[in-house]
Amino acid sequence: MFTKQNLKQNLKEMGIMPHDTLLLHSSMKAIGEVEGGADTVLDAFMEYMSDGLLILPTHTWAAMSEYHNVYDPRIEPACVGILPNLFMKRKGVLRSLHPTHSVAVYGKDGKAFIEGEEHRTTPCPPGGCYDRLKDRNGKILLLGVGHERNTFIHCVEEHLEVPERLTKEPTYFKIVMPGNQIKPSFMHCHENPVTDHISENYTKLEQAFYDRKAAVKATFGDAACILCDANGVYEVTKDVLSHQINCLIELETIPKEWWRKE
Repeated sequence: MFTKQNLKQNLKEMGIMPHDTLLLHSSMKAIGEVEGGADTVLDAFMEYMSDGLLILPTHTWAAMSEYHNVYDPRIEPACVGILPNLFMKRKGVLRSLHPTHSVAVYGKDGKAFIEGEEHRTTPCPPGGCYDRLKDRNGKILLLGVGHERNTFIHCVEEHLEVPERLTKEPTYFKIVMPGNQIKPSFMHCHENPVTDHISENYTKLEQAFYDRKAAVKATFGDAACILCDANGVYEVTKDVLSHQINCLIELETIPKEWWRKE
């Protein structure tokens, strides 16, 4: 059974620094038995990153639709696991106002990091929370999950204007703002004519990230992890897509020469 100290030591060993900006995608089940369960896992991250910014996705895209279109960040559950749902209710944690791709943050400049998300019109746009990761030299920890859960790659695709990633027409949402006033939101959601889940294709980039030192393997408890550098992921993905903008859909595998640097 893993203790909080074991888990904090894992974070140190994988090269995460207490002052880092870290986005965490997670599978609690993959970690194994932890003394104190999910709360201990969150304690380990929040205590270890005392001088940094900890970010967990609190996405609601699975529930939000034209039929369920009111996003209240205080009560709308996340569709991405137990750790985000517990984290967003903790003291000192703030949740962004993006109706489908919100994040929860803990850190001294968390408020500034999530500012303006109620004005976004796509899931991961330039200037949004995910884009800010690379501006801060942020890291992404895929804890017990793979790149199929790496939402940052959606952000790269939006930067590069990859075609057929978003709905042509926006969905009308209502965001419950602080003070309970309602803000209208018109959101172009994820959509692709070939697959319902484009992110399942992001695993094709895994070896490219390793080869270019944009990602390294790590361990947290029993969980196999991938620790990514946001800027590195951006550059590798950009280089690969520069050869064929829709290659993640159109090709079964990505040629190695597309990401190799001489």
